[in-house]
Amino acid sequence: MPLELYLDLHSQPCRSVFIFAKKTNIPFDFKFVDLATGQQYGEDFGKISVVRKVPVMRDGDFILTESVAILKYLAEKFGTSDSDHWYPADLQKRARVNEYLSWQHAAMRAHGSKVFWFRAIVPIITGSDVPKEKMDSAMEDLTLSLKVFEEKFLDDRPFIIGEKISLADLVAIVEIMQPVGTGLDLFEKRPTLGAWRDRVKMELGEALFDEAHKTIMDVASLPQTFENNGMLEFLKPKIQKMFN
Repeated sequence: MPLELYLDLHSQPCRSVFIFAKKTNIPFDFKFVDLATGQQYGEDFGKISVVRKVPVMRDGDFILTESVAILKYLAEKFGTSDSDHWYPADLQKRARVNEYLSWQHAAMRAHGSKVFWFRAIVPIITGSDVPKEKMDSAMEDLTLSLKVFEEKFLDDRPFIIGEKISLADLVAIVEIMQPVGTGLDLFEKRPTLGAWRDRVKMELGEALFDEAHKTIMDVASLPQTFENNGMLEFLKPKIQKMFN
């Protein structure tokens, strides 16, 4: 049985897994899980994962959830001496990758996702913009995460571990591109971040980068999708929790 990856490229973690598998020529079957229609809550997907989130990897009888775990699994199973830079055998370089992957969950991912939801999803559900004070607070958090990323994790290096790209850069770029998909230019006044983005895009290949991000750069189509499939009512309680 070939490797199966259950993905929706609206999702940042799904994009990181998709890009890595494609870039490193890992053969896989793309199993689309439509998050916008709630397919992850259906009976069929529940047989794959009780977590009901994507990405999910199935390698024979082995099923793995969580994007970071999947990325490390793929890097270790399919890695070669030429691809060691993704998840280095060198103890300290691997520790740098793990450091970023541990930090980003409660920082870049949390803050970028909130800005995305506030700019792209909440107005669809509620019919009005997020209150200014909440939007400003979310942007302040994201700005701080970007500052830490530039000053600590890049620190004048081409990539997070040095001269070569790693899983850390891949996970970082997909998270940063999430709010960018709402029309927010995070690179314009951040030349260091913009130059790093350009290097990452070059290493991944422009065609693959654009293929992976095509969906998130077209979030304007989400309102009609939600209206057609009834997800508006389903999402309202989740939105209300954000403002309680």
